[in-house]
Amino acid sequence: MTVAVNVRGAVKSYGTNRVLDEVDFTAQAGQVTAIIGPSGSGKSTLLRAINHLEPLDSGYVTVRGELIGVRLHKGRLRELSERAILRQRSRIGFVFQSLNLFPHLSVVENVIEAPVVTQRVPKQQAIARAKDLLTKVGLADKIDAYPRQLSGGQQQRVAIARALALEPELILFDEPTSALDPELVGEVLTVIRDLAAAGTTMIVVTHEIGFAREVADHVVFIDAGRVVEQGPPDQVLVAPRHDRTREFLGKLV
Repeated sequence: MTVAVNVRGAVKSYGTNRVLDEVDFTAQAGQVTAIIGPSGSGKSTLLRAINHLEPLDSGYVTVRGELIGVRLHKGRLRELSERAILRQRSRIGFVFQSLNLFPHLSVVENVIEAPVVTQRVPKQQAIARAKDLLTKVGLADKIDAYPRQLSGGQQQRVAIARALALEPELILFDEPTSALDPELVGEVLTVIRDLAAAGTTMIVVTHEIGFAREVADHVVFIDAGRVVEQGPPDQVLVAPRHDRTREFLGKLV
C-alpha cells in the first residue's frame, strides 16, 4: 500500500483549549478514510490541518511524502510562502460543510474557476471537463443554473464536481451531508460511493455511521482531540475494542 497522507504528532490549540492532542494517523492511497467522533472532538480541525487551512502548533502532515505548509530548514519546520501553500492545496480537493459556492457564478463557472485561475487551464478545456464532471454527479441539466436555484443536495454535488475539477490526489470532505434534509442525503452519498468505487483517495469527516461502515476502508475515532481507536470498519464500528468507542456508538443507536 502507498501512504497518501501521514499525520504525526499533530497539536493545535486555541488559547487554553487543545483541539488536537498528539494526533497520529495514516491514510492509504486509493482508499476511503472516515473520521468519526462527537461534536467538538477535533475532526474538522484535523481535516483542515491536512491542507494547512489550520497551521499546526507542532507536528506535521505529509501528502504523498511532501510536507504540507512547511519545509524543513536546519532541523526545524518553517512556514512556506502563501504561493507555495496554494500550489500544494491545488492538489488537494476540499468539499466544505458550508459549500462556499460563489453565488454570482453559474454552476459551470463555479466548477471552472479554480482550474482556470490557479492551474491556467484553457477556458474551453476547463468547460469541457466541467460538463463531464457535472454529468458524472447527475447535474448535466444544471450547468447554467445559479446556486440559489439548486437544492441543498444539488449544491453539494456541484461542490464535489468543483473539487474534482482540479484532478486532485486527495479529496477531503467535511460532514458532506450535515446541512442536508434527510431525503437529500442519499444523492450525495451515492456520488461519494461512486468515487470510492473508482479508487479515489478520500478522507471523510462524517456522522453517517452506516455510510462509514459501507464505504470506508479505514475508520478513525477521535475524542477530545485524541485518536482513541482506528482500524477497519468491521473492527471499529462493529466490534470496537475501546470503552469510549462503544459508548459513543451506543448513543447513536
